[in-house]
Amino acid sequence: MVFSIGVSLCAKNKWPDMILKIVTTGAESSGKTSLAKALAQAFNEPWVPEYSRDYIDQLSRPYRQEDLIEIARGQVVREGEYARKAKQMYFCDTSIEVIKIWSEYKYQNCDPQILELFQSRKADLYLLCAPDVPWEYDPQRENPNDREELFHIYKSVLKNEKHFEMWGEHEKRLQEAILHIERLIP
Repeated sequence: MVFSIGVSLCAKNKWPDMILKIVTTGAESSGKTSLAKALAQAFNEPWVPEYSRDYIDQLSRPYRQEDLIEIARGQVVREGEYARKAKQMYFCDTSIEVIKIWSEYKYQNCDPQILELFQSRKADLYLLCAPDVPWEYDPQRENPNDREELFHIYKSVLKNEKHFEMWGEHEKRLQEAILHIERLIP
């Protein structure tokens, strides 16, 4: 019961309207987590860890397409929890767009509930990390050779959203992201 209430509240953005949602997004091993953590530290605001990692770690089997809706719901609840801790903004290490894109890429379709969550839970700013950093192995990563193709898919999905591409080494990305975020602060 609490879970469904949490999803409902988060999906309708019931936390303060002035709280900004900033999402680092992009293909696997493109620097999303590093950038999200650094931004959270720079602004002294919450960093929302990617829910899918925790979900997949607790599975005793490979994940399946039907797991993606549970991952999406868990991500929304987690974002809501961290948003309530924020003073001005919070930083998501990925969000629903990743689940949408991955479902369409891997399974050639996407659950309508995920699409609805994506439409109702847009970020104020997406920081699209380019795959110009070295690939780092992680047991949950699947696509070391498709990062460029996925980057272009992300660009297409985000074309109508406020987003900026993050290229180059970490410090360059961090400084550029800070400038973009400062322009959003009322």
